Amino acid sequence: MVKNVTARYWIVASAVCAAMAALPLAGIAEVSKDLVVRQLLATVHAFRTLYVENITERLQRVGIQPKEDWMRDDHAIMLPFQFVKVAGQEIKSLVKNVDVGLVSLTPLYSVNFPKTEAEVAALQKLMANPNLKVVTFTDGKEFKGISPDFAIEQSCADCHNHHPNSIKKDFKKGDMMGAIVVRLKR
Repeated sequence: MVKNVTARYWIVASAVCAAMAALPLAGIAEVSKDLVVRQLLATVHAFRTLYVENITERLQRVGIQPKEDWMRDDHAIMLPFQFVKVAGQEIKSLVKNVDVGLVSLTPLYSVNFPKTEAEVAALQKLMANPNLKVVTFTDGKEFKGISPDFAIEQSCADCHNHHPNSIKKDFKKGDMMGAIVVRLKR
């Protein structure tokens, strides 16, 4: 049995190596960029979702609220968008050619508008089909990916609806409010 497993391992390993050798190098580079972007988006999305569902919602029940000015209030925590922004800054401090953030066509702050026409087009593509998990694309000297950012809880929608900078006031739980974006510089 062990010999069969070992033999199968070497056959599969040899096949994988042969397939990799057959791929053109440019194709490998594009595949790896796409894979990196998808993995980063999945990671950020998972951490943001867990933060909302397991931290903010739970702490609200005991009187600790997510607030925009959370640093000034000992009984407050950062908002989910701030969590993504701070995590993105930490990632960038560790990996200089990676930018992680949020984009929206109706952002609360102008810094969160898409930075290029290609980002606008990708965001519109997601909005037209919110079931898409990720859209990846090359944009000048960057390879990018965006993933829909939904109002996970009604409190997310309420925060946006009541914010003085909000230009859209009718978000509901489950609505796509924008996207998480990853930008890889070449």
